[in-house]
Amino acid sequence: MSLPATMRYVDLPTHGQAEVMRLATGPVPRPRAGEILIRVAAAGVNRPDVAQRQGTYPAPKDASPILGLEVAGEVVELGEGVSGFAIGDKVCALANGGGYAEFCAVPATQALSWPDGYDAIKAAALPETFFTVWANLFQMAGLTEGETVLIHGGSSGIGTTAIQLARAFGATVYTTAGSAEKCAACMDLGAARAINYKTEDFVELVKEETAGKGVDVVLDMIGAAYFDRNLQVLAKDGCLSIIAFLGGAVADKVNLSPIMVKRLTVTGSTMRPRTAEEKRAIRDELQVEVWQLLEAGDVAPVIHRVLPIEEVVEAHRLMESSSHIGKIVLTLG
Repeated sequence: MSLPATMRYVDLPTHGQAEVMRLATGPVPRPRAGEILIRVAAAGVNRPDVAQRQGTYPAPKDASPILGLEVAGEVVELGEGVSGFAIGDKVCALANGGGYAEFCAVPATQALSWPDGYDAIKAAALPETFFTVWANLFQMAGLTEGETVLIHGGSSGIGTTAIQLARAFGATVYTTAGSAEKCAACMDLGAARAINYKTEDFVELVKEETAGKGVDVVLDMIGAAYFDRNLQVLAKDGCLSIIAFLGGAVADKVNLSPIMVKRLTVTGSTMRPRTAEEKRAIRDELQVEVWQLLEAGDVAPVIHRVLPIEEVVEAHRLMESSSHIGKIVLTLG
């Protein structure tokens, strides 16, 4: 397959508002050892992309500086030592960077075949949220069948994924969202109770729903603003898993005694700094445990809006508005 020498990509000449992004032309990347080169048909938009654009979440030194952490498309070149994939395979992948481009090189160990019946748009909406939810909710927090979980931001891409996976694996799900419409969407996805955080007290309502026990796990993307209340809402031996700091990273005047009294675990992680081997382990578990649920229709990405790459500025504005329910996806070509 003959590849072009250049490609279109979203350039970030400086950090700032969404308007700083622009389409540019540059060289097509070549896959390094262990990587595959994907002709990108669609790319997901995620909050880490916004943070990188703003200058608060820099790309690792060995990663592409181009925005974009998840892609779907066709394998067009194999790096040295790659096995398990062939030219022409339709794959989606968790990228370390470089997703907002017509071609993206990714470690083969972070790629998966499209679930049966999926197209590029649906496949591109999978990697970032499914890797993140699986790692933080199941691997680290240990959510299991019969347990209860509170998922903050239930209408986000992470939230809609977490609700469905938790329900599919037998957990009872409570969630927070910011409007009646978003709460209704969360209920449709399988939440037992959706709490409007603007008008309701999630600690009070979760305690009421669980007969005073609290939940076994909290998946939180708010951080400091919710830290004290998250400790209050956890049951004995519960786990708080923090994946973002939308409400700040520094918590003041927090009563830490519930951690000792209730034997709580507080943990958290970001996906991008994880090692290649850690990401491979997540990929392998998703392939075994989750891909069959996608193919059966028991779990599916919720896609709010699809925009062409030329409208990347609008995509970021939409993400920052928090008015969306589910994923925002860019198409290329």
